[in-house]
Amino acid sequence: MKKVFHALVYCLLLAVVSVAQTGATANADPNAELKTRLDRAEAKLKDWPNLARYHDANAKLAPPAKNEDRVVFMGDSITDGWKLAQYFPGKPYVNRGISGQTTPQMLIRFRPDVIDLKPKVVVILAGTNDLAGNTGPMTNEAIEENLQSMAELARANGIRVVIASIMPVSDYGKTRDGQPSIQTTRRPPASILAVNQWIKKYTEDNGFVYLDYFSAMVDDKGFLKSDISRDGLHPNDKGYEIMKPLAEQAINTALKKKPKK
Repeated sequence: MKKVFHALVYCLLLAVVSVAQTGATANADPNAELKTRLDRAEAKLKDWPNLARYHDANAKLAPPAKNEDRVVFMGDSITDGWKLAQYFPGKPYVNRGISGQTTPQMLIRFRPDVIDLKPKVVVILAGTNDLAGNTGPMTNEAIEENLQSMAELARANGIRVVIASIMPVSDYGKTRDGQPSIQTTRRPPASILAVNQWIKKYTEDNGFVYLDYFSAMVDDKGFLKSDISRDGLHPNDKGYEIMKPLAEQAINTALKKKPKK
């Protein structure tokens, strides 16, 4: 681990020196920028799956009341950014999304952030960041195995399982600084389709519920509809409105199933 950290520090130092030499940071403090990057890198090395994110919230969350249909939403930034209390008022829905995360990170935190909360249903939305290589190269098979492991852990603990499709992406959007947001290079549409086909079959074969966001959000070119996302990846309010009834239907379907172990 020390070798990894030292290598990361070295790379960051080279990056800062290079930027300083080109004059790109003429109006910025390179030392402050370096410290920020190092702090982020150190934090990630110390808690790679980000178990600390919801540690306190989990400790404060009371056990489900009798007959409470608690649902945990496990995912990445698309889940993290979904204001569940606003879209599902009065529902005992718990958000455990973390921006940027991949399936191996979610698998590590699945027990404290899902199982220990004793929900009746878990809704898993994951995979797009794996395709983008956020935590290193990932094959489709590795993504599928991690999704399978989460589903099996849930089932073993009497939790009904909903697995959502990976949503489409597009190159229609803009970044925060107004530059073109190219998503299809890091998240190839063909790979999204392949993993979604696996998820659909896997859920059908194992008595889980498939939540098909993809079909409702894709345009006739195979991309995320331009009016439901600013950056070609994350849904806007209109996008979440499309997702809302689909999630509700999937949850209701799951609740009708008898939990299996």
